[in-house]
Amino acid sequence: MIAPAPIPALTAETTRLAHALNDITAWHTPTRCTPWDAAALTAHITGALARLDPMLDAPEPPHATVTAAGYYAPDHRFAPDTNTDRIRTATEAAAAGGPALTAAFHATATRIIDRCIRERPDRRVTTRHGDPMTLADFLTTRVLEVAVHGIDLADALDRPRWTTPEAQHAVSHLLLGDHYDTALASLGLDPVAFIAKATGRDPFTAPERAQADALGVTWLALG
Repeated sequence: MIAPAPIPALTAETTRLAHALNDITAWHTPTRCTPWDAAALTAHITGALARLDPMLDAPEPPHATVTAAGYYAPDHRFAPDTNTDRIRTATEAAAAGGPALTAAFHATATRIIDRCIRERPDRRVTTRHGDPMTLADFLTTRVLEVAVHGIDLADALDRPRWTTPEAQHAVSHLLLGDHYDTALASLGLDPVAFIAKATGRDPFTAPERAQADALGVTWLALG
């Protein structure tokens, strides 16, 4: 099975999140991503997309050596100073308020997707952590960020999880590989339930965890 194309998945998921943001009124609702409330988590998602601007402006690296899964390595990117900066940046941006955050997210997603559509299929980028990656692999990480934090927002606001089919496929492929559809059937989980469990949002039962390990799930380090 060919890996799902990340740009259609990112387009679908950011469009869905933009619609969801329009309906939020309780911006100070706490989320599981402490210490962020819904406003700060939205600012974080926007910032995660905006990182592509300097990456696309920078010189292209000669080779790509880090995959989408490899990007989530448990190393310096989760060091205390990095986490402190990540928390501070989103918290400060959240002070703009809900309407401004919604507008910023929509504008950022639209701009980033438009820029990426115009890039070569084999374009390479360097992340802020120094990872040389294909643009497609980095975009896959952005699909995961928007989808998983969308689950965090939906849960905090007591709404049904809105993860789009396109993002479900992209993230399931990242975590389970080419045969993710048969793996999900073996686990007896729908894609959104699996993604929530594989990223620590919900717990696996002991049999599910054993089966996931047997299927070769790629476990990611997530902040």
